[in-house]
Amino acid sequence: MSPGDTGLRWDVLNIGNLSRNRFWGEPDDHAVRPAWCTSTLVRTRDLTLVVDPGLPADAMAQVLDQRAGLRPDDVDAVFITHRHGDHRVGLDAFPGATWWMAAAELDSWANNAAQADSDPAEAQLRTRLQPAPDQLGAGVRVITTPGHTEGHSSIRLEADEGTVIIAGDAVMTRDFLAAREVFFNTADREAARRCIEEIAATAAVVVPGHDNAFTVTARA
Repeated sequence: MSPGDTGLRWDVLNIGNLSRNRFWGEPDDHAVRPAWCTSTLVRTRDLTLVVDPGLPADAMAQVLDQRAGLRPDDVDAVFITHRHGDHRVGLDAFPGATWWMAAAELDSWANNAAQADSDPAEAQLRTRLQPAPDQLGAGVRVITTPGHTEGHSSIRLEADEGTVIIAGDAVMTRDFLAAREVFFNTADREAARRCIEEIAATAAVVVPGHDNAFTVTARA
């Protein structure tokens, strides 16, 4: 989307999809396709940010060029909405960038790992990720949207279109928002549904975790 006076612009880099979609008559208990998450590019005058790099590193670099004419080393920072692997597949495309995740999600991830057999690669990744500040740039703010995971967070943009929320898996797809529904692997369904209600009441545009961006209407 075009920048206005703030210099803020956002673009969907790739449109994700679900491994199974109950709104298409598919069962929750097994995957019918590989899952990919939606990735978004956010630019201000001082920040070039990728949210949820959901493609492998080579593909992430390619789509960044195709959608914005940028190279991975043009990216200042990456923000991961939550710890699930499909939202961080392409992190290695951005070795020179700052890698951010909300502190609450980092803490929750570490606590869960301590109760299970810890994956050394994931432990190393947690040490590389930095706790995100509340404000990432002009008009770019981290908001808490717990439920899908305990510390899940989203990005709120004050853009020309109004409030844009890059929701991650706080909103899976347009259909999930309309139905106020959550995905089968949600940690806290009540909290997740509260977040969906807040996003529906607040956002002019939502970028969901596994679908294209959409405008929120009075019927949403």
